Amino acid sequence: MSSSEAPPEALPDGAPIDAEPIKAVPVRHYGRWVAGVVILFLAFIVIRSVITNDALQWPVVGDYLFDDRVLRGLQNTLILTVISMLIGIVGGILLAVMRLSPNPLMSGAAGIYIWLFRGTPLITQLVIWNFLALAYPRLGLGIPFGPEFVSWDTNQLITQFTASLLGLGLNEAAYMAEIVRGGIQSVDGGQLEAASALGMSRTKTLRRIVLPQAMRVIIPPTGNETISMLKTTSLVVAIGYFELMVAVQTIYSQNYKTVPLLIVAAAWYLFMTSVLTLVQMQIEKRFARGTSRDVATKSRWAARMLGFRFGSGSSGGGR
Repeated sequence: MSSSEAPPEALPDGAPIDAEPIKAVPVRHYGRWVAGVVILFLAFIVIRSVITNDALQWPVVGDYLFDDRVLRGLQNTLILTVISMLIGIVGGILLAVMRLSPNPLMSGAAGIYIWLFRGTPLITQLVIWNFLALAYPRLGLGIPFGPEFVSWDTNQLITQFTASLLGLGLNEAAYMAEIVRGGIQSVDGGQLEAASALGMSRTKTLRRIVLPQAMRVIIPPTGNETISMLKTTSLVVAIGYFELMVAVQTIYSQNYKTVPLLIVAAAWYLFMTSVLTLVQMQIEKRFARGTSRDVATKSRWAARMLGFRFGSGSSGGGR
């Protein structure tokens, strides 16, 4: 050994250390490859059968995909979804706060509301709101058992659009109340005690401490409820409000192109739910920053799906 070469490192007992790095070989998941090939083959068969099936009448689908009536129904569907979810979220927060209130009257009232609206079918609620005039021909404001200051004809006050919003929004509020309540209760109770020790009011504690942390629990199911609401708006067909499904039904009742027009509706629903899913993923990613969930989502797709590590940037730290 020349004098310019550094002596090899040695253990305390004088034994030399092998400086060659350990090359860890990741486990090969061959079953995933086999399953992936089978799934791709089945997907190819299904897609080919759908594309080559003349009974689906794809030219007719293309003709009606952007039809004015379909687009108008789509617009009404989106309006119903947005307003109903706003009613549901605001109402759900209020009901959740009432449900957690130490006041037994407030808690009991919220509990009865949730029990009533979750315990009856949504389509039944829609029909009841639409035909409310049969039970209450006029609705008014005044002193109980006294004079009435103002009143309205129920048929004029509750239109099909209003009945749709009341049915969808108030029903959604009952489900959102349980989602918000679960999110609030997921926050550690010690933080509430600390806020109380600092002299913060219940409302301020809820707004500044509880809700910001509960959002990580509330956001995912709220996104699911929004996507579900988009599809649930089709139930207003029971009261005849013009939305996407009513639009396609109106068209195929005239030209008898039932299957292609149902595909048109399905295509628009799939497109809108896909957009909402992407928005939900971005919102969840934002609220998950700095948590273990955020780290998990950064792992490479190939490493998670196939069990192989490609390149030097795998999140395991080793090559």
